Amino acid sequence: MPIPAPRRFAVVALALLALAACKEDKKTDAGEPVRPVRTLTVSSGSETRTLRYSGSVRARVETALGFRVPGKIVERLVDVGEKVEAGRVLARLDRTDLKLSLQTAEANVVAARARVKVADDARQRARTLNTKGFVADSSLDRADLEADQAKAALEATIYARDQAANQIGYADLSADADGIVTDIRADVGQVVAAGTPVVTLARDDEKEVAIAVPEQDVVRFARDQKVAVRFWADRDLVLAGRVREIAGSADPASRTYAIRVSLADDARVRLGMTATVEADVPVSEGTIVLPVAALSGEPGKPRVWIVDPATATVAPRDVVLGPVAPDGVRVLSGLGAGDVVVTAGTQFLVAGRKVLLPAADTAAATRSAAD
Repeated sequence: MPIPAPRRFAVVALALLALAACKEDKKTDAGEPVRPVRTLTVSSGSETRTLRYSGSVRARVETALGFRVPGKIVERLVDVGEKVEAGRVLARLDRTDLKLSLQTAEANVVAARARVKVADDARQRARTLNTKGFVADSSLDRADLEADQAKAALEATIYARDQAANQIGYADLSADADGIVTDIRADVGQVVAAGTPVVTLARDDEKEVAIAVPEQDVVRFARDQKVAVRFWADRDLVLAGRVREIAGSADPASRTYAIRVSLADDARVRLGMTATVEADVPVSEGTIVLPVAALSGEPGKPRVWIVDPATATVAPRDVVLGPVAPDGVRVLSGLGAGDVVVTAGTQFLVAGRKVLLPAADTAAATRSAAD
């Protein structure tokens, strides 16, 4: 039997109301969608950071040796890298002119001795004649003066002769200490002036590492500071070092400061080896660094969102920011070790809302709850 039209309309209306009620109940049960977020677990941070600078092993005393007299080099007896003992001859000059100077000085001594004898005889005669009254006192005084001048001239010529003899010895350039030849700056046939560097000698005793430090880090170093020194040639060799010297001004070309690090004595360390100096320096503030995307809040009132791993809910927290770091912003206060901070998706967060954590954080939270 067909259903009357009014009753048919009532049934349809009731069905539509029931369907709407079901959809409303379903939305209420589902609630807001759980949004995935990216997080970062804050570590305790280090109160120090390690500075590393490469350099080379150098001798503490490195001397550029040169002849004490001018001349032409006629012989070189060492090569770069050769180990020498104190007193060994490294190079020689032509002695011809030096020998002639010595012969001239010796001849001057002979002539001066003859003048002394003549002056002494003249003074003796003047005294005899003065006693008899034949020579005035002024003549005797003049004879005494000439005799004294002759003796002084003799002493001067003797000193000149000794100096000429020494200069012949200066024609040999000798090592003043045990060491290693690191550079040859003049060779056979070259005419050099007195004092011109010819051979560079590095004393084979105390060794150091020379490094160059830029101005932003030189303030982190201090005299007598303890550092560690590693060597490229021997990765297992690590020696204790001490900062001995810090340059007072920067190199005009590189704008870096030269620092010398003293090394403990070790036979495995050789001059010229590549070394790396490692220094642990304190970090004054902001050891926790967050990416910029983790920050939210109003201007001047930065905050971050903290996740409770046990409940997967978020809550805001105010923080105090420090200077910008190469990989983010330093946080001076407001965070501690173990805090889980949301680093992506902060624009959709509401206090107390659940979030979907990455799998690694979910596993960590499960282990923490089990413990």
